Amino acid sequence: MAVKALVAALAVTVLTGSLLTTPAQAAQAAQAAQAAAEIPCPKPPVVKPSMPPRPVPPADVAEDMALGGARLATHGLVVPDGSPAPPALTATTWMVSDLDTGEVLGACGPHVHQTPASVQKMLLAATAIEKLDPAQKVTITEGDLRIEPNSSAVGVVVGGTYPVSTLWLGLLLNSGNDAANALARTAGGGGPDGQAKTVAAMNDLAASLGARQTHAVTPSGLDGKGQFTSAYDLALIARVCFASDDFRRYALTRIGQMPAQTRPKKVGGFQFQNENKLIYNYPGALGGKTGFTTLARHSYVGAATRNGRTLVATLLGAEARPLRGWQQGAALLDWGFSLPAGSSVGKLVTPAEVAAAASAEAVERTPSGAAAPAQAEPAHPGGPTGFTVAAAVAVAGILTATPLLLLLTQRRRRRRLESGV
Repeated sequence: MAVKALVAALAVTVLTGSLLTTPAQAAQAAQAAQAAAEIPCPKPPVVKPSMPPRPVPPADVAEDMALGGARLATHGLVVPDGSPAPPALTATTWMVSDLDTGEVLGACGPHVHQTPASVQKMLLAATAIEKLDPAQKVTITEGDLRIEPNSSAVGVVVGGTYPVSTLWLGLLLNSGNDAANALARTAGGGGPDGQAKTVAAMNDLAASLGARQTHAVTPSGLDGKGQFTSAYDLALIARVCFASDDFRRYALTRIGQMPAQTRPKKVGGFQFQNENKLIYNYPGALGGKTGFTTLARHSYVGAATRNGRTLVATLLGAEARPLRGWQQGAALLDWGFSLPAGSSVGKLVTPAEVAAAASAEAVERTPSGAAAPAQAEPAHPGGPTGFTVAAAVAVAGILTATPLLLLLTQRRRRRRLESGV
């Protein structure tokens, strides 16, 4: 029981690293951070165009808003003390982070729900790019071409056969929604339910990354009811994508070649270009993804490397004037590179931290005297068994996953309140 008490005590460690004596104090700290006056994000003097009503997002969850650091729990601006002013952008929310260290350099509403548009294709890539053989051939079905009229398509044809690598290029260079459907179906087993299986896998991956504002409904990012993400979540997803050699190669490819088809009818081959202007105009650019729907407006993810640092800018809900999405991303990257190394207002959580925190929560919820879950037993014969191992794993996880501990404590308290305990 002493070990379990230690787990509970550590679970009230707040994001600043100080140890609070009670869960109530931890909750008060989070509430105080959220109650602080929000600083408006700098905006250019432009007239907003007419647009359809924005979808109503889920209500903010205080502990999810504070994931990665208490300072991130804001709808407004958060930047390091003494830093230069960030650029004035039309983007509704944005964030700049270091892909190597995980430091969040600055943000505007990093955890605010937004509609993703085609930057959601990066979540599809993070889910399926390592699963699919680039040389595998995919035959296009009628279902693959069921996309919103006048939305972006790379131009595959029903009955045509294309390498997976070409479909990834069509997805990332030309934002092909047809390519997204074909890749999702194939990654899900190729059957009629393949696309749905992959969307479910996308949501599972998002949860494992700590992307708590992300819920995918379509593999392409075409609008779907209840589909959201956030600037913070996009950075977590981008971190997975840019760790893939295949993704980085595709994202920097300037011209793709669609092969000619002979069946069921003769269709000539053609070239298509990378629509991400960052790779042509920004030194050190690593690529990323553009996005637009009338509902979501412009979204963008772009990464670059400079002087040994690799930063990513993520932005949502932008307009194309006075700066296009990629130009707003470039402005954020310039601002991020201008900050001293180590500048930070928060952290990108890691999958290991998310898993460790979930394990700690499961241990904490184990009733007194109850047997620990079977998976918590040691892998090595002769070692300690039962709760001792589970608790030891939980304590180690908590020590490495401090940013998630307050979240767990508050969720546990909320469940007790809801159940009347």
